[in-house]
Amino acid sequence: MTPIRPLPPVPRGRRLPALDPRPEDEPLEAVVALGSNLGDTTATIDRAVRAIRRLPLVDDVRVSRIFRTVALRPDGPDPEAPEFANAVAIVTTRLAPQVLLGMLHAIEEEHGRIRAERWGDRTLDLDLIAYGEVRSDDEHLMLPHPRAFERAFVLEPWLDVDPDAVLPGRGRVADLLAALGDGS
Repeated sequence: MTPIRPLPPVPRGRRLPALDPRPEDEPLEAVVALGSNLGDTTATIDRAVRAIRRLPLVDDVRVSRIFRTVALRPDGPDPEAPEFANAVAIVTTRLAPQVLLGMLHAIEEEHGRIRAERWGDRTLDLDLIAYGEVRSDDEHLMLPHPRAFERAFVLEPWLDVDPDAVLPGRGRVADLLAALGDGS
């Protein structure tokens, strides 16, 4: 699991707390992408969503339908690999982003996730895509996710759960998905 540590200042002079779970602050919406292509992928996604719902300081979790997609490798789509089950959850939480990410990594580990290779098959992949309007370039917590705008397997489920979604710094998710066209 990635250690939780302080982040450098973010734009607008705001500093993110390292370990403070933000319990006295107003809840924010965070976007979590879920993916799985090993084992019973639908059951894995369902169990991961139940685990996210049980997290402390999580008040609400709205989840998209499950979408089936071709595995993506560094050189493009790989139709020979097991297909992915993908979904997006919008989580209303008072957890600090580093704490939420650490808990997502723990859920991955509970489901047998091994972080051996970046583009490989996996039992469960949980990515923190956005956390309110927060932006971070910290190598351990990049917000919003730097490649979310170019991934239909994130954008399409996100639209399913929130048709008015906006990716901070990039624009409306519907426009981003349309810009990808059929080659995504």
